[in-house]
Amino acid sequence: MTGHGGEIGGVAVALSAAGVPRSLGGSAEAPGRPTVSGRSGRHRRFPAHRRVPGRRRFGAVRVRLGLGLLGVLLVLAFAGPYLTSWRWDAVDLTAFRRPPSARHWLGTTQTGRDVYALTLRGLRASLVTGLFVAVSATGLATVTGAVAGYFGGWADRGLTGVAELLLVLPPLLVVATLAPALRGAGLPLLAPLLAAFMWMVTARVVRGMTLSLRDREYVLAARLLGVRPVAIILRHIVPHLAPLLLVDVTLNVSTAVIAEASLSYLGFGARPPDVSLGTLIADGAPSAGAFPWLFLPPVVVLVLLVLAVMFVGDGLRDALRRPA
Repeated sequence: MTGHGGEIGGVAVALSAAGVPRSLGGSAEAPGRPTVSGRSGRHRRFPAHRRVPGRRRFGAVRVRLGLGLLGVLLVLAFAGPYLTSWRWDAVDLTAFRRPPSARHWLGTTQTGRDVYALTLRGLRASLVTGLFVAVSATGLATVTGAVAGYFGGWADRGLTGVAELLLVLPPLLVVATLAPALRGAGLPLLAPLLAAFMWMVTARVVRGMTLSLRDREYVLAARLLGVRPVAIILRHIVPHLAPLLLVDVTLNVSTAVIAEASLSYLGFGARPPDVSLGTLIADGAPSAGAFPWLFLPPVVVLVLLVLAVMFVGDGLRDALRRPA
């Protein structure tokens, strides 16, 4: 007995010297387990799901920041013109390319038009176009993806084929082909064309989610009760897609605003004398060095608008993301 006790004591001393912690019963703990050092627990390892609330809080902060900035831009777009006596289409024959002053807060253009009023007019046009394109593209993606996923068969094959075909076509090539018509129609034709090329990816995601939702118990029960397919899609499938659609429509606004500004810069946007942020940037770019007030205001407003919408979209995506 004494010999065995000495051997056990020697093993304990050897384990202590090797740095292996012992439990309260005197046996060594299994290596590799997270341990608590002292009372502070500084070596405690927390699982990944404990860090999700912090990520969601960060997403909520970005949503609030983006909504605040977007709210300011909306107020400026629709109420800002009433703060000045100059209309966007008014011409001051005594001020051509004048720098910012008390009379014209952001200066005037080469034709004597007020840059402040023009910038807010362009902001309103870009906002309306972006919202229209985003809502139209997301709505088209929802209808197409839900119908293809729920019914399957020829509807699935046909709608999926159309989506894949449009994904292959380059949008800029289509716009260049329709350039003569676009130059005459302006934003009323450009906005639906943009929406027609922004729904395919989301439709594929909606289709995949609908395929998994149509076999749920509540959907099968609704079928057995004789509920119409349209009612099943609207009541039992689309509500489960709401987080995805909310994020998608938000991010589509920024994509549509950038696309509209780019195409307007190339001459496919608003028709003169109407303006958008893209046309204002195109008009001010050649003289940006000599007359920066013609170029900087629409650029700054466009950057702030895109950042605000992206903050809202990315924040919503992080806040609504389920923990792994």
